[in-house]
Amino acid sequence: MTDEETEPLLDKLDAAQKVRLLTGASTWRTHAEPAAGLRALTLSDGPAGVRGETWDERETSLVLPSPTALAASWDERLLTDLGALLAVEAQRKGVDVLLAPTLNLHRSPLGGRHFECFSEDPLLTGRTGAALIRGIQSGGVAATAKHFVGNDAETDRLTVDVRVDERTLHEVYLAPFEEAVAAGVWAVMSAYNKVDGVTMSASPLLEHPLKEDWGFDGLVVSDWGGVRTLLETARSGQDLAMPGPDGPWAAGLLAALEQGLVPVGVVHDKVRRLLRLARRVGALGGGRPAAHRSGHPAHRPPVAPGAARALLRRAVSAGAVLLRNEGALLPLDAAALTSVAVIGPHATAVRIQGGGSAEVFPEHVVTPLAGIERALDGVAAVTYRPGLPPSGRPEPLGRDRARDPRDGEPGVLVRLLDARGAELHAEHRLSGRIVEPSVPAEGAAAVEVRALYRPAESGMWTWAVGGWGDISLSVDGREVLSGTFPLDSDDPTRVHVAPPLHTVRVELTAGREVEVVALRSLAPGTGVATVLAAAPPAGDAAAALAKAVTAARAADVAVVVVGTTEQSESEGHDRESLDLPEGQDALVRAVVRANPRTVVVVNAGGPVALPWHTRVPALLLAWFPGQEAGDGLADMLLGRAEPGGRLPTTWAAAQDDVPVLGTAPDADGRLHYAEGPHIGYRAWLRSGAAPAYWFGHGLGYTGWAYEELTAPAAVRAGEPFDVRVRVRNTGRRRGREVVQVYLARGGSAVERPVRKLIGYAAVEAEPGESTVAVVRVDGRALAHWSPGGRGWETEAGAFTLLGGRSAGDLPLTAEVAARPGADSAGKGSGNGSEHDGERSPLML
Repeated sequence: MTDEETEPLLDKLDAAQKVRLLTGASTWRTHAEPAAGLRALTLSDGPAGVRGETWDERETSLVLPSPTALAASWDERLLTDLGALLAVEAQRKGVDVLLAPTLNLHRSPLGGRHFECFSEDPLLTGRTGAALIRGIQSGGVAATAKHFVGNDAETDRLTVDVRVDERTLHEVYLAPFEEAVAAGVWAVMSAYNKVDGVTMSASPLLEHPLKEDWGFDGLVVSDWGGVRTLLETARSGQDLAMPGPDGPWAAGLLAALEQGLVPVGVVHDKVRRLLRLARRVGALGGGRPAAHRSGHPAHRPPVAPGAARALLRRAVSAGAVLLRNEGALLPLDAAALTSVAVIGPHATAVRIQGGGSAEVFPEHVVTPLAGIERALDGVAAVTYRPGLPPSGRPEPLGRDRARDPRDGEPGVLVRLLDARGAELHAEHRLSGRIVEPSVPAEGAAAVEVRALYRPAESGMWTWAVGGWGDISLSVDGREVLSGTFPLDSDDPTRVHVAPPLHTVRVELTAGREVEVVALRSLAPGTGVATVLAAAPPAGDAAAALAKAVTAARAADVAVVVVGTTEQSESEGHDRESLDLPEGQDALVRAVVRANPRTVVVVNAGGPVALPWHTRVPALLLAWFPGQEAGDGLADMLLGRAEPGGRLPTTWAAAQDDVPVLGTAPDADGRLHYAEGPHIGYRAWLRSGAAPAYWFGHGLGYTGWAYEELTAPAAVRAGEPFDVRVRVRNTGRRRGREVVQVYLARGGSAVERPVRKLIGYAAVEAEPGESTVAVVRVDGRALAHWSPGGRGWETEAGAFTLLGGRSAGDLPLTAEVAARPGADSAGKGSGNGSEHDGERSPLML
């Protein structure tokens, strides 16, 4: 079915039917409309995995490395393959529209959701996002570029008013979204925040540049709850308000249309875009339900679990960044090892993904300890010491020590109760993190979580119940917590995914099983998310550290795994500090003193302060590495795979060194992007300070000599050109290098970054071999945005090209002269009515 065939469907719908389609039918679905042959569309969160419609730990998903790790690979073929894998997962779960990728930028390293974004650079972000989009849509599943635009921090994200000058907006923050449109993305999500005083669901930017200038013909969906007014949003380029069935459009759009307050043509365009999206994903014209779309021409067969795991395992090493490797400590020679000490709580409680709406439930997780033990089984002895006592943070009850009091199976019992306390529904669950029961809560007045719990040790345990309203907790028949906790937020993630924990301390005896009952009331608007969690007694910090030091001293090599926690790095709040939490810096210092052959692995989604980094011989950034974390890490440690990543974000040694840091709006709710285009490495270059590790940095397991850079002497403005960089592998093993090209302009008539990334290409070579990286430079690279409606312009004269391996290591230069030409008004002609994305095979 084409656009021409879709158009008559509009005539089959009356005004009420058209308006009904523009608000969701439920949290994750749109309305069906039989008169148009339209089935409901199912949407799902999922930058690092496809959750589906339910928050249920029994409905597992494949978990990819975090988007920061994907960007760190600088490998668009890998991103396309991973996108195709997400499409297969989406089909398996009956999902039509995947709410990914996130194209906001790392403006400040304190951004709490940066694990879900790609990088600090608009070019790298745009190319990475475009590659993922092509992979997702090659499977007949819509990708969604989000959050358009300026949602680069979490503080007051629902209301913050981002103030940014026109040139910076176009050159920096809009650029990745323009690249997504050029790649043919089928949906764009408008952000919660305002830009220059106008909320994004009503912003003129949805028309210009998104739809009119770039030619985006897809659907603009709101962030959940992002449409909060009627007329200004209905008249804008906003097309679909989610979730439903309630909302400003559901309540008043039909009357506004009938009264002439909203033009008929505007509503028709919104419906037309929804039908176009439905056609693209196979939901229009009698298409089969999403879960059974085998007849859809873009359907992909299921991926064998082994093939999927192999791809995810390869992705771990592809995005991991080797920051330091003094004395070539890595890779380790397994034949020379007799003992390895693995240290740090993150070695067993690894963070594979970030917290918040993007979180999914993995079927399994390979921890760093498990991966190292498996790789060295029968080769070397592996000793584990946490090095730190338990954190004291209550964690949701799991299957290890909790069981359902009704059937005795590991896990917990969840019940929905009516106002009299009678049971409406009961189910066995695997975890005390009950985001929502598996059935609707209509008629329920309370949710109860009940478990039999056998503590591992005696002492004062900390218990917690998460949720809103009237909450109580009983342990062994005694009520220990009771109170009313009113809703204090309208942020959907806080309300429905991560409610606050209310804690109490209770004395327990090791081995003595107790019954624990958590009860919370259910009131409109407070969600049903409930958490039952516990933390063991505080341990002896000095003893834990001493045991780790002893193990490190006795081992051939020590591997320390440190990282952030959900409290320090998660959606819904920005970070207060770049410091590692809970004494981890002291742990690293102590282990390095005990064993100079120490490898430190950083398990974080974004930058952390590294005050000890120059004392550590080997420093490996693993990010949030996805479900195959441990096997992928072991592959790198033992040289079975090379750490292929390069930094997508500049890393400081200390927070005070960061030139652009603030994420909080002023007293008027405004967040001023006063630094203009100078974020990330650009800000560091402007300040004259040196970070610990530059954007683009990464070592791998071999060395490279940069020998020659060649480029055209002159290019016409607006036309692409090639830069050739010859490099030679100076090491002893085959390797991969990411060759980067930057642009500088001395004596410019307009303000510019000291230099900016304009292209990159990866090459591989054998020891001693030279190879040439051909870096394609877009015709827009030399241009700047001229405000006031003038668009893109290019200064005539000389520009300097710089080639090398990071923003701070660029040994090669050349000059190129810009000649007058026709500057491009856009990246392309848009995605067109039949642009259905690249349909390449899933390369596993």
